[in-house]
Amino acid sequence: MVTGYIPPDLVAKAKEMDLLTYLQSFEPNELVRISDHEYCTRTHDSLKISNGKWMWWSRGVGGKNAVDYLVTVAEKTFYEAVKTILDYSGQSRPPNKISQPEHKEKHLVLPKASPNNKAAINYLLRRGIAENIIDDCMKDGSIYESLPYHNVVFVGFDENRNPKYAGLRGTVNSEYKGDAYGSDKQYSFRLVNPDADTVHVFEGAIDLLSYATLLQMQGKNYKDSTLLTLAGVYNAKQYLNIKEVPVALAHFLKENPQIKTISLHLDNDTAGRNATKSLIHLLSGSYRVEARPPPGVKDVNDYLCSKLRLPITKSKSERSIAR
Repeated sequence: MVTGYIPPDLVAKAKEMDLLTYLQSFEPNELVRISDHEYCTRTHDSLKISNGKWMWWSRGVGGKNAVDYLVTVAEKTFYEAVKTILDYSGQSRPPNKISQPEHKEKHLVLPKASPNNKAAINYLLRRGIAENIIDDCMKDGSIYESLPYHNVVFVGFDENRNPKYAGLRGTVNSEYKGDAYGSDKQYSFRLVNPDADTVHVFEGAIDLLSYATLLQMQGKNYKDSTLLTLAGVYNAKQYLNIKEVPVALAHFLKENPQIKTISLHLDNDTAGRNATKSLIHLLSGSYRVEARPPPGVKDVNDYLCSKLRLPITKSKSERSIAR
């Protein structure tokens, strides 16, 4: 545990910063506007911020400032929380007065599991995902349903089968997407065959599972393939100018030298097509890289649903027509 002494006047200064100001200044990607005067965080949609205070309703805890948030939600020590705010705001005194804290590794906080997976199963079935594939993933712990909001949780594991990443997706009248606290995007949701020399890459878990279902519909065993998500690393604007390989793919390629071919199944829209071009440019010197966008529709799940004659279930932000 990192400890140290911080003078009382600096502690008081750190406590003056409310959570909204802290997130707007230093973690803007965590803020989600709900209304003119209310926000939640991208990681925890039940954590509401308004009138200078915050409340994490699913846990029944709240606070008045950013220090309270960093201690209660981010699980920092009080010393680390105060030091973080002072460092970010440039108010720390010289090192001889405040010692430099060591790096603290984030630990994944998996959402509480529901006693059954009914809502998650029904949601995935509505998206056309094959029941046996859902069952396989739930048996190995890579998919489950969380409480209290009954989100689908897509878990990514490291090489020793330790959970390191969890992506959440709303199931009932929700556009919610987010990552569990402490998620490491290097270990995105994936289905891996260690003998495969091709990796199929998708933007998210629904498209990955849709492709697995399509393979099965073609009479193939989806377990013969390696399927990898990018864990939502980029938003649409970032997709237009990718200069580095996404961490999920970069880490996977580093750990799997047998890979020879990268098949990109990104969205068939402007952002997805530009991302594909960028990744081909970045990777083609070392791998055979192929563009495999879904034909005539926006994404792989749209293509699956069209094959199964199912309605396309999308949030407003996803209803973009391929051209």
